[in-house]
Amino acid sequence: MKKIIVAIDGYSSCGKSTIAKALARYAGYKYIDTGAMYRAVGLYCLNHGLMDKETINEDGVRQIIDSLAIGFSLQADGSQHTMLNGEDVENKIRTLEIGDAASRISTIGFVRQALVRQQQRMGDEKGIVMDGRDIGTVVFPKAELKLFLTARPEVRAQRRFLELQQKGQSADFEQVLKETNERDYRDTHRKESPLRQADDAILFDNSELTEEGQMKQIIEIFEKRIAQL
Repeated sequence: MKKIIVAIDGYSSCGKSTIAKALARYAGYKYIDTGAMYRAVGLYCLNHGLMDKETINEDGVRQIIDSLAIGFSLQADGSQHTMLNGEDVENKIRTLEIGDAASRISTIGFVRQALVRQQQRMGDEKGIVMDGRDIGTVVFPKAELKLFLTARPEVRAQRRFLELQQKGQSADFEQVLKETNERDYRDTHRKESPLRQADDAILFDNSELTEEGQMKQIIEIFEKRIAQL
């Protein structure tokens, strides 16, 4: 079977990673979580005094960005963990604080350019599912299948709120909704590679869909695209 690149873009908490992981398992493809890569950069910068809640030391970030080794490690249970300079940081990067740091650090042009270069190398042999915010527009503009996921902000905030609760993290729904809307604005208005739907991407609104229902539709879209090639 011909292997392709599947590019999945969309707003935060749309279930991009859940869909991408499931599709990768179904197709026997490699899954690349680009959001985790930006989270790893945000984590490093916070831990090394290169940013705080208000400011970012861009000169300092520029000096270290190309030295950061970011990758993924497949676990015995089939899950995939994010590695930063050889350290498993999967749990550390999944907090609201790091999510906000990732959103802010991703607005910097040279940061995006450095990570895009890494991401493009990962797709050299195809057979990958990659999710993020500029995959179909910047990273792989010639991807054979592009999906753009969306859902109402309130639905996405509720999903994120429940996710944080399940992880034992304290969360306030109104705060999560506020941060969701702020992140949407930053993602769509940043100068470098803003979030937008590629002209040839399939729009997929999963506001009212169950995880099972959306995967059934996604797999049908994938199989149809493979059959067309």
